[in-house]
Amino acid sequence: MSVLLRRTKRSMPVASNWSTRLSLQQDLLWSRWQALSSRDQLALSILMVFLILFVGGYGGYTVHQAAKASKEDYQQQVTDYFWLRSQAANIDSTALAALDSQNDSSAQPPASRVNTLLNGSGIDNAQVVAAGDKVQLSFTNDSQALVSAALAKLEQQGLQFNQLTMQQDLASKQIQVQATVSF
Repeated sequence: MSVLLRRTKRSMPVASNWSTRLSLQQDLLWSRWQALSSRDQLALSILMVFLILFVGGYGGYTVHQAAKASKEDYQQQVTDYFWLRSQAANIDSTALAALDSQNDSSAQPPASRVNTLLNGSGIDNAQVVAAGDKVQLSFTNDSQALVSAALAKLEQQGLQFNQLTMQQDLASKQIQVQATVSF
């Protein structure tokens, strides 16, 4: 085999540009292809077709999976966008202003911060008392959604509930909340 390689290297003229070198390589491959027996040509042809189909099929499958994932991601983002737009009417501008003022006044005492958060959530007349490093709060409201949103907002601001008691009066439907929170 090395003898054939040395002969072909000696017989190949030096090419000056890329197209000439490419045509020389094609001529060399074609002459070697012609030198193969018909059985070897058939076997190599079948192997090349298989490799082309395998690589093309796998590449097509990979591109299809990536396109499918991209489409699902896009559809999820569109769904999220329209959901956010539908919730725009539910945003309470006073609550946003209270949050902004609370972020600016983080030097407030803990009880004042809790009271500001509750007022921003729509809970009026809450009783908030500082007890050492904890804050005790108590309020009543007839809306379970408002109570849940207020408690969630307290939790989002980094408060941890040490104790939480919720009771509903069956006659007035008022929900009474008593909690102890810490920062």
